[in-house]
Amino acid sequence: VYGICADAYREASARRLARVKRRPEGMPIALLAADVDTILDCVPELRGRAAVAARALLPGPYTLVLSNPGCRFRWLTGDRPDTIGVRVPDLPGPARTVIERIGVVAATSANAEEIRSAVAAAVDAGELPGTPSTVVDLTGREPAILREGAVPAAEALTSIAAALP
Repeated sequence: VYGICADAYREASARRLARVKRRPEGMPIALLAADVDTILDCVPELRGRAAVAARALLPGPYTLVLSNPGCRFRWLTGDRPDTIGVRVPDLPGPARTVIERIGVVAATSANAEEIRSAVAAAVDAGELPGTPSTVVDLTGREPAILREGAVPAAEALTSIAAALP
């Protein structure tokens, strides 16, 4: 799906993104990068089990909710500051180039034309499949599927079980 992004390092940018998307207060926004190492550099507490899961599943059609003990990017975490959603999608060429140059962004889907008309710049990647990521919470003892998307829940849980010790 198409996404709308903002500077993840600036709270005001992330809040404007939430307003444009009409996201309720307290709803999280994912931290998105072109590769897992960039995510791990930005949230250095993501080591151990979280890093293993991220490296096994990303890039790919997942948003992973991971522990965020440093409460980094508080303006992206919504009502759960001790967790953070991270995303490393398989990006088409031009979009990947943009994200690689920026580093990390706050990102959410943006397929509605009214949202696209509110942005400063757009990267047209042509026709996209239109299926959102599967959101997996890895903060508890057992993984929990928060939203089934591009990967069916059973398949996602099997992939996670294979990736984690």
